[in-house]
Amino acid sequence: MLLKIVWKNIAAKKLNSFLCILLMMFGIAIISLIMVLGKQIEEKFTKNITGIDMVVGAKGSPLQLILSGIYQIDSPTGNVPLEDVQKLTSNPLVKEMIPLSMGDNHKGYRIVGTNSKYLKNFNAVFAEGKTFSGDFEAVIGSNTAANTGLKLGDTFSGSHGLESDGDVHDHKKYKVVGVLQQNNSVIDNLVITNLGSVWAIHEHGEEDTLAKKEITCALIKFRSPLGLMTLPRNINQNTVMQAALPAIEINRLFELMGVGFDTLKILAVVIMVISGISVFVTLYNSLKERKYEMALMLSMGAQRFKLFMMLLLEGIFLSLTGFLLGIIVSRIGVLILSGQLNKNYHYSLNQLSLQSEEIFLLIGALIVGIFAAGIPSLGVYRINISKTLAED
Repeated sequence: MLLKIVWKNIAAKKLNSFLCILLMMFGIAIISLIMVLGKQIEEKFTKNITGIDMVVGAKGSPLQLILSGIYQIDSPTGNVPLEDVQKLTSNPLVKEMIPLSMGDNHKGYRIVGTNSKYLKNFNAVFAEGKTFSGDFEAVIGSNTAANTGLKLGDTFSGSHGLESDGDVHDHKKYKVVGVLQQNNSVIDNLVITNLGSVWAIHEHGEEDTLAKKEITCALIKFRSPLGLMTLPRNINQNTVMQAALPAIEINRLFELMGVGFDTLKILAVVIMVISGISVFVTLYNSLKERKYEMALMLSMGAQRFKLFMMLLLEGIFLSLTGFLLGIIVSRIGVLILSGQLNKNYHYSLNQLSLQSEEIFLLIGALIVGIFAAGIPSLGVYRINISKTLAED
């Protein structure tokens, strides 16, 4: 009976109840969306830089070099001579160098010229086929295969540039020799081939000798932390190349993003507080309007504690409903943003389950509801039965 009365009381105040739920929903949705996006973006960014200590490329923005060389979501800063990069391998602090050559795409999916070390760095596993062993053999990521329709044995042409509307290099075709399993990293969205294929596509005559070959960038692994302290500065000051450290640049990016996220969180908390005030006002006015009803129930034997709980449950119900709707709205937001990221950058967000941090969000919503409803509900204990009934 208590729950039934609670429901009827809420239904009787449709507009006020809707406003309380709407405000709570928006506050929860914003905070939840920020939590999910922040966690997934950080996980994806962190996974892709695993094992990569430094990126070397043309001079320009170090963040741009990291985003284009590791994450494939920005334009490259330019090309550098392969010979200059290969000189780094003679340094005893350098453990491994992975060259990357970019500039073409197939239906918006970037074609990257490299070597087998690139696949090993991401612990790539083949769903079918094998790695490339000659020119114009290509390995495609799982998302590339799913969204382009390419399969083992198919041939295709690359387009100039990083956009799908570039000029097609139809004079030479790639052949798919391998398809990768889902890796949840950048290689899911790439077409990977050897360096010779990329160079051959862009040959313009005899001047393209091996000594003049260029690459877009190189991923460097160090033997010891000493390399981080000495090599980047030496490269930046004494060569035509630029060295960027992924860990530093990504932390800087997260700091910039964090300012925006923190601002949105503060806004969401303010909205939740306003929602709590709305619940308070609604129940306070409700208690004034139902004062005679409460006094009548008390005269018929109802306990003040039960009436207190009835009002308290109204606040909890409004908060819980706002929380559940907020979580649903946040997941819809994740799906929409995931579609946009996939369309523009071939990145997707797929974590829709409840995050552990959202348990604290639920507790926060309940606290707001309990305090907002509890204060006016205490008025039940101040009702004078005889005076109230006599006045009405």
